[in-house]
Amino acid sequence: MKLRDEMPELNGATEWLNGQVEKSDLIGNKPLTLIHFWSVSCGLCKEAMPMVNEFRDEYKDNMNVVAVHMPRSEKDLDLEQVKEVAAEHDISQPIAVDNEHKITDAFENQYVPAYYVFDSEGKLRHFQAGGEGRKMLTKRITKLLDKAKQS
Repeated sequence: MKLRDEMPELNGATEWLNGQVEKSDLIGNKPLTLIHFWSVSCGLCKEAMPMVNEFRDEYKDNMNVVAVHMPRSEKDLDLEQVKEVAAEHDISQPIAVDNEHKITDAFENQYVPAYYVFDSEGKLRHFQAGGEGRKMLTKRITKLLDKAKQS
């Protein structure tokens, strides 16, 4: 995906945990949407989860947060393990379990962790992959929220 590309539909999840959402639920109801890709076998994802949870809690009035579990191996397909890790790491936002990579492919995503920030019109405003870069992600979210408040 390139900046300003339209948010893909969130179709094809094999399961939803913590409630199901669709693109239409996310566009226009809050200034931003953060969609983050993670995997139970990804150590960096687990390390980054407190940051994602902070964003979810701190910006709950201004930002939707959706998790997409992207399996990287056969072992990652175990739904019970996904539920267990989600509970351990307090992932209370909706989680699309993407065992067939339909959402992953729609986003053209190849990484975990990966973060996609969309504006209220559903346009991609920031993409980031990897475990580092908390400051950059925070800076972009803050800047986009400030901009949204001014409009």
